[in-house]
Amino acid sequence: MCPPPCLGQLQGTSRSATFKGSSAHLPIPHHGGETGIRSHPRTVQQPPGVPVMFRKVVRQSKFRHVFGQPVKNDQCYEDIRVSRVTWDSTFCAVNPKFLAVIVEASGGGAFLVLPLSKTGRIDKAYPTVCGHTGPVLDIDWCPHNDEVIASGSEDCTVMVWQIPENGLVSPLTEPVVVLEGHTKRVGIITWHPTARNVLLSAGCDNVVLIWNVGTAEELYRLDSLHPDLIYNVSWNRNGSLFCTTCKDKSVRIIDPRRGTLVTEREKAHEGARPMRAIFLADGKVFTTGFSRMSERQLALWDPENFGEPMALQELDSSNGALLPFYDPDTNVVYVCGKGDSSIRYFEITDEPPYIHFLNTFTSKEPQRGMGTMPKRGLEVSKCEIARFYKLHERKCEPIVMTVPRKSDLFQDDLYPDTAGPEAALEAEEWVSGRDANPILISLREAYVPSKQRDLKVNRRNVLSDSRPAAAPGSPRPGASTPAAFTSIAAPGGSLAGAGEAGKLEEVMQELRALRALVKEQGDRICRLEEQLGRVENGDA
Repeated sequence: MCPPPCLGQLQGTSRSATFKGSSAHLPIPHHGGETGIRSHPRTVQQPPGVPVMFRKVVRQSKFRHVFGQPVKNDQCYEDIRVSRVTWDSTFCAVNPKFLAVIVEASGGGAFLVLPLSKTGRIDKAYPTVCGHTGPVLDIDWCPHNDEVIASGSEDCTVMVWQIPENGLVSPLTEPVVVLEGHTKRVGIITWHPTARNVLLSAGCDNVVLIWNVGTAEELYRLDSLHPDLIYNVSWNRNGSLFCTTCKDKSVRIIDPRRGTLVTEREKAHEGARPMRAIFLADGKVFTTGFSRMSERQLALWDPENFGEPMALQELDSSNGALLPFYDPDTNVVYVCGKGDSSIRYFEITDEPPYIHFLNTFTSKEPQRGMGTMPKRGLEVSKCEIARFYKLHERKCEPIVMTVPRKSDLFQDDLYPDTAGPEAALEAEEWVSGRDANPILISLREAYVPSKQRDLKVNRRNVLSDSRPAAAPGSPRPGASTPAAFTSIAAPGGSLAGAGEAGKLEEVMQELRALRALVKEQGDRICRLEEQLGRVENGDA
């Protein structure tokens, strides 16, 4: 019988990990398993100078056996022409009602919005959201309204769209509001997690803008904190701070209302390829990037001590940017690379080595993008803890992550109260300095959302506004909105109007119906004129 391999041999066949407070370099297995060291169960005599083998100790975790399962073909979304634009975006956004995918479009930019139930082959004539004049680079659903989505484009604008309750029946070309303030393409869009109608955008002009969508105003302009291209932006749990990664290899934590840099870590990852950073629920920062030798890395940082990472792991030598997706309820991070055919998942804990490898979901086809379903959209009866929407070249494939449980009862440990769709703050409260954690809901009973209210834009009457000159960080007008969707309101007016606002909404609905009727009759007249012309020319 062959003797077991020594520790040195094991280290030669697996990646290493380091963690704060220890000088040990522990091998991490590529697939499966959770222990830092793989050892043979028998005690053997080691040669002099070779360290003694440790017993294999399995860390207890309820997520050890999480497994991924793609859905059947008839539950996929087929014949979708996913965008080919060169940008490290997810190209996909999902909520409990709709799936949105950025698609190829001629003469501008477009994205597809599908009800989740519309699976199977998607007709090429299916209507799209197509108001941008340049390719769409990023999209994000509003966390407080499942029918509102924002998009950023190469045409330097941000547009916010209201999707009809039952989905699109005709191409949507008129946004609710157009936000103009960037001078180069807008590649990053993300909504505030707790304040209603607060939207962040970042462009290739190295500028971060924060908007009040409800009043079409630019709240804050941060144009001096990033010397180079911004790779990604992530809000913290209550939206008081956000972190960014930049082409200069720095990770920054920024207070948007003060416009100040809270802390910065230079060369968080030394490789030249794109990095990404996300805030965890406890305030720590998780990053993905590349080493100097172009090996992909994961790292965990404590913003109170940004000098050294709490944990650093090397994964492999692939060249696709790693996209992290975080579940704050379970503290599990899912990592997938563009061009990869796998999803790795890790559990983040408070004890070393902090980042615990759980498992890998592997498939045959590489992914071009990825979307993830909010927790309130999952099937709790099937112990589903995550659902991803994987983009192939011409289809979208849902992948279900499940914890195997024998009981059919509600699993309290898997489904703690999670963030619901109600905003904890209004935009004006957040601007005034208030912070609040997300309003939590229970998933024990099948969650039934309240009726979504339409997004209304109240454009401030700038001429009658007697505010003093804008100070740094004060609101200022910087956006335009179509007149049909705009109502003049006094400063401080509420978005959720009653009485007059209800009457105004009825008038707006009638106006939209009339516009649709006029357009339909105009198209009919054009067709009749064409037929008449063919008859007169003897072609018919």
